[in-house]
Amino acid sequence: MNSTGRGQCLGGLTRSEFTDRTIEAVENRDMELAQHVISDDDMIDSLYLEVHQGLITLLATQSPVATDLRLISALLHVIKNVERMGDQCVNICKLAPLADSIPPGSEELMTRISRMGRQAHVQVRQAQLAFAERDEASAQDLVRQDDLIDRLNRECFSIALEIGDSEECREWAMTMLLSARALERIGDNAVDVGEQVAFIVTGLFREFEDASHPV
Repeated sequence: MNSTGRGQCLGGLTRSEFTDRTIEAVENRDMELAQHVISDDDMIDSLYLEVHQGLITLLATQSPVATDLRLISALLHVIKNVERMGDQCVNICKLAPLADSIPPGSEELMTRISRMGRQAHVQVRQAQLAFAERDEASAQDLVRQDDLIDRLNRECFSIALEIGDSEECREWAMTMLLSARALERIGDNAVDVGEQVAFIVTGLFREFEDASHPV
């Protein structure tokens, strides 16, 4: 499996514009675009199943060892994270109709959501390149990148508490927080891909960050 093929295997599933279209649908309250994102997730699911079956067939028929076995093991994890990224985009777009009416004073929260979307795009793209190029340093840098999206997520929560006290405002704020959470999870999935890149390169698996034992 050459470098180009490896890049296409991951890149073909994650096409960076998928995240872009998701955040564009939220920003513009574009229900038609949101529906396209939801529909296109079937393509990601189909590719996931196709690649997964291909990897299982390789394990069953080729009996790979050493580096090849490490690569196949990592790919099984990577494609699952990619599929989950698509699911998070779908979750956001399904929430979009609930966010159709933006209450007064909500611009600050929308700005944070937009920044989170752009940051998620950066992380997904960096994970793709790190995987294709076997770039361990770039993979580990995803932790620093993820700190940015985590900070924005916390800011969204603080802002949402101050949005307003009407039922409509609270519903809109909660919807936006769910969208922010989904974007934060996309960032986490990108970090998970980076961990698999490090595993391929070094042969040792380790979590870049241990949520159960924070520093």
